[in-house]
Amino acid sequence: MPRMERLQLCSLFFILLLLALVSLDLTSWAWTAPNCIIADSLLFPNLSYYIQFCTLAPGLHLLASCTNVKDMAQTLERVPRDTEVLCLQGMVSFLPDNAFDNFHSLQLLRLQLGTINITSRTFQGLDQLQYLFFEHHAPCCLSLFLPPNCLKTLKFLRSLSFQGYCLNYSQNIYLPTSLKHLTLRNSCLTKLQELQRFFPSLLLGSSPTSSTTLGAPFLEVLDLSYNLQLKQADVRALHGLKLLSLILDGTTLRAFDLTGSGLLHLDFLSLVGTGIEKLPGTVTGYSKLRALDLGKNQIQNILENGDIPSYKALEFLGLHDNHLQSLPIRFLRTLPQLQKLNLSMNKLGPTLEIPEGVFSTNLRVLDLSHNQLCDVPHGAFLPQLQELWLSGNNISSLSNVSMQGLRGLRTLDLSWNQIKVLKPGWLSHLSALTTLNLLGTYLEHISGIQLQGPQMLRHLKLGSVTMLDIYPPWFPMLLSLEIQAQACVQFMFLSGEPFLFLENLTLQTSNVLRQPDTATIHFPSLRRLTLRGYSLIISTSQLQRFFPQQLPLLEHFSIWCENDNAVDLNLFGMPRLRVLEFGYLNFFYESSTVKLEMLLKEVPQLQALALSHLNLRNLSVSSIKGLHHLKLLLLSSELSLEMDGNLQEFIPQMPPYVYFSDVTFTCQCEASWVESWATQAPNTFVYGLEKSICMANTSDYSNTLLFSFLATHCPHDTEFWGFLISFTLILLLTILPLVGCHKWSWLHYLQTLLRACWWKLGGHRLRGQFNYDVFISYCEKDQAWVLEELVPGLEKPPPKGEGLRLCLPARDFGIGNDRMESMIASMHKSRSILCVLTGQALASPWCNLELRLATYHLVARPGTARLLLLFLEPIDRQKLHGYHRLSRWLKKEDYFDLSQGEVDWDTFCEQLKRQLRKAGQERED
Repeated sequence: MPRMERLQLCSLFFILLLLALVSLDLTSWAWTAPNCIIADSLLFPNLSYYIQFCTLAPGLHLLASCTNVKDMAQTLERVPRDTEVLCLQGMVSFLPDNAFDNFHSLQLLRLQLGTINITSRTFQGLDQLQYLFFEHHAPCCLSLFLPPNCLKTLKFLRSLSFQGYCLNYSQNIYLPTSLKHLTLRNSCLTKLQELQRFFPSLLLGSSPTSSTTLGAPFLEVLDLSYNLQLKQADVRALHGLKLLSLILDGTTLRAFDLTGSGLLHLDFLSLVGTGIEKLPGTVTGYSKLRALDLGKNQIQNILENGDIPSYKALEFLGLHDNHLQSLPIRFLRTLPQLQKLNLSMNKLGPTLEIPEGVFSTNLRVLDLSHNQLCDVPHGAFLPQLQELWLSGNNISSLSNVSMQGLRGLRTLDLSWNQIKVLKPGWLSHLSALTTLNLLGTYLEHISGIQLQGPQMLRHLKLGSVTMLDIYPPWFPMLLSLEIQAQACVQFMFLSGEPFLFLENLTLQTSNVLRQPDTATIHFPSLRRLTLRGYSLIISTSQLQRFFPQQLPLLEHFSIWCENDNAVDLNLFGMPRLRVLEFGYLNFFYESSTVKLEMLLKEVPQLQALALSHLNLRNLSVSSIKGLHHLKLLLLSSELSLEMDGNLQEFIPQMPPYVYFSDVTFTCQCEASWVESWATQAPNTFVYGLEKSICMANTSDYSNTLLFSFLATHCPHDTEFWGFLISFTLILLLTILPLVGCHKWSWLHYLQTLLRACWWKLGGHRLRGQFNYDVFISYCEKDQAWVLEELVPGLEKPPPKGEGLRLCLPARDFGIGNDRMESMIASMHKSRSILCVLTGQALASPWCNLELRLATYHLVARPGTARLLLLFLEPIDRQKLHGYHRLSRWLKKEDYFDLSQGEVDWDTFCEQLKRQLRKAGQERED
């Protein structure tokens, strides 16, 4: 075959290959996972409020939570490989070898997959795994068989949990020596001896002397909660186990006795909700027991007569939610090391006398919440007490006598009492107090004078069931302040800056007033601001007077309103705002896009945006185009939402995480691009669209799935295929006449194009000089404006012009040269291509051809060519259908719109030079 024919065939083959690459389905690039939630909890810690997913472990934040899993391999394909937490819920019968081999960063794995078969190599490759959970939440237990060596490779496993599974068919399961926490909850365990068959490495039943050898305990926590068939718990079956904590909550024990010497190292014992009626017996051998929780039982009275159990080392005792009617005085005196005592939810009221010497001098925390107390307990409180919890009682007034003797108290909780009066000096004895909670009271007036006494108060919560007037002076060292009142909160201010160090402010009320109205409050250190239950009757000007013009350190702003009042809100002076939450703000009902755009343009550093119950109606690119640092966008509980088509231009700049929770869309084909974006967005994880429904009108409740409507009623990507077909036809019509030429001079330019693409694919940069700065494409009917207005301003040297080298087809193409060859060569030798577009240009066949060749020039040389569009008059969108795929390569700054009347020529020229400079850097570096 002659050399020219071979070149011709190679060229045609390359063109066809290029077309195939352009039309390639990008699904393989997508990482959107169906029925999965991919999240980074560091971006938005409150994400679980809107979207339910599995819990994390301390220090972990990258998670993938998948439901309705049927095909494990298909699900894991869409999960990011650097995931730290993986939760799988569904029905999977078999986990093959190396099922999670690609997830080397995985540290927590939670499996809720029903009855599953596991091989000895299923967990091979999980070198960093620390937490492994098998969970089944149905009432009955499922059988689970574990091969003996299936956990052997998990060298860093710290916690292993089985919930709702029976291990009766398993035995001799190897446990890694790193394991610290073992859980068998809601299982079919009947005797503690069965653990020996499941896990022989626990050394159960060995001689007591073997467990006394020195060394770190093999297992720290054994949780056997809610084993309803475990009637008797004989701790002698646990001989040989150096156990620190034993949890038997929810079992049906009638009695529990620690007699025996099986758990000599036991530190914590929990018997919550077991139904026991008396304290467990003890012997002197359990000298290390430090914590005992007996909450939610039937203990009515700890007998004053007879033998009383002795726990010499006990530091924590939980007796909450029992039926105690009096303090077990004699018993408490036998606890010399007691530091924390929980007596909440008993019946110790209405008055409680505490004789001297009842409590240990080491007592630090005392919880008497929900005990029907009508007054603060009288008696000899200890000066060493640091926390006193009295929430949910019937206390109505407080005086300095009530708090006498609590000079070391740091935390005082009096929330949800009947408090109506705070007598002067009632806190005078609490000089060390740092945290005070007065939420849910009946106070109507409170002043700083009533709170005098504490010198280091840092955290304050105030609340009233009606309205609350707050008077100065205030504590200058406050770090957090929360105020709740159903009707109104009114601040009475003096001059000065009362909140210099406040970092966290929460206001939950229907209205906020100030007296005098001209007073301004300063919050120079505020980092988190939460407004809830806000009626928003006040206007923006009032908000700006209430808060200063600048909140320089504010990072998290949350505002929720539960009514239909309208207000003109503005985000003022928040340069460091990172997280923004809006909820129930119906002022977005009309002109929502404009108002949202105006709000968000003030916070360009925003990283997380959550919008809920806003009645947005429409979401367009103008609303979020200025948020260049946005990483998370969440839309929740929206009705009849429209996704504007111009968002297609913004797809490359979309945030990494976009969530839709309980959002209903309008049924319209203009949103047909949403499906391909949600399933083919390589840089964005989109959640919730596959389950979203759409409504044809306000009375449509048919619950039509959005994607089903788009597939049934809307042509599938007709614009894209129309572009490909028209582009292919024009390209072939251009090439076929050239094939018949005898000189083959056009092959030079095609070879140059091939070489440029090859260099680009190989990672090289093109070097060389350009003959022109700008190649200008225009219609003959627009030639007068180009020559008289555009060219002089760009070609004349400064200061009258810009001094650019322009290529004009009518002037710079040689006489007698083929116009097609000259056009291709001139485009290649220009740093950028500027297309002047009008209605006449779009109607001109030759201008259409120039624009399409310029588009092909841009596609064939990505990163080395710059295409700029200049609109001289408004263009109907319908006339641009053939060019809408330019949005794949063009950004917003590549468009110049001179159709709005008088033009700022300096601004236009500066913008054009900036784009030319960028094009030159991309091509010459």
